[in-house]
Amino acid sequence: MKDDQALKLLKKTKAILTNGHFVGTSGRHMGIYINKDALYPHPMEASKMGKLFAQKNMKLNIDVVAAPALGGIVLSTWTAYHLSKLKKKEVLGVYTEKDAEKNQIFTRGYDALIKGKNVLVIEDLTTTGGSVKKVVDSVRKAGGKVVRVCVMVNRDPENINSKSIGAPFSSLAVLKAESWEEKDCPLCKKNVPVNTSVGHGKKFLEEKKKSLSS
Repeated sequence: MKDDQALKLLKKTKAILTNGHFVGTSGRHMGIYINKDALYPHPMEASKMGKLFAQKNMKLNIDVVAAPALGGIVLSTWTAYHLSKLKKKEVLGVYTEKDAEKNQIFTRGYDALIKGKNVLVIEDLTTTGGSVKKVVDSVRKAGGKVVRVCVMVNRDPENINSKSIGAPFSSLAVLKAESWEEKDCPLCKKNVPVNTSVGHGKKFLEEKKKSLSS
């Protein structure tokens, strides 16, 4: 499998945005943004992405695919579907949800489906790897074994890897995209307008306005 297949699917659904000023879910600023939400409404392309995940990891012993909500619901289901077909056995697809402390936890009784099982943890994008590490922690807490973490696109391969994640790690594609804390953001310093239609740009500006007025 070539890495560019995942990027082709994202480009086809106009999910890769460049030459802008974006704020990601981690709060970091960037000039290139992958709007994974543009992929999910297209069932054929979402299915193909799940198939890429399945093909990448089909040689592993996998019982369950787990991913963080919300986008992970789509990815875990399609990946589990294609793994089930490839392995000729049922592979379950589950997801974690954020709690009040922003941890990724299993609800809806899904922790019972994890116990004693080999789990493939998947995620759409990694900037800091924070969300996927929380899923790994929840899988282990529930008594499951993380056989691999696999992400759709790794945006920082130098810093996001097996060592930093704490589990075997791979990705379908790599798209290097530098990101910055607000205080270090060159786009902020140049007064480049923040994109408010995707990511957390709108939320960032609202919070900034509140802090300035208080």
